[in-house]
Amino acid sequence: AGLLAAWALRNQASYFYVPADMAANPPEPGQAVRLGGMVENGSIKTRADGVTIDFIVGDGEARIPVVFSGIQPDLFVEGSGVVAEGSLGADGTFVATNLLAKHDENYLPRELEDMDAHQRREVVAETTE
Repeated sequence: AGLLAAWALRNQASYFYVPADMAANPPEPGQAVRLGGMVENGSIKTRADGVTIDFIVGDGEARIPVVFSGIQPDLFVEGSGVVAEGSLGADGTFVATNLLAKHDENYLPRELEDMDAHQRREVVAETTE
């Protein structure tokens, strides 16, 4: 049973790469992988169709161009962390099918951004009562 489960899961596994690893040892084109790194400042470009974007994911050592077509997560912005799920194309561009945006520990919901610390505590207290 264990061998059967391991064999079934081997096709479901998705390897995780950072740009330096992907540049040094790229996966086979079309293999499902995840690419994680930082979205470079000034790199997000929206194509004429309005839903496809091109951007660069870097890690300080290497840069990987990424293309994604779909709805972007709210937290997806330049200078933030991202994990892109997809595959590497034959031309070296990562074709993402899903984006997972990461936020830092200082994240605040949009509704609380313009409030001071006291006002935020009151709002949180009201919602937890």
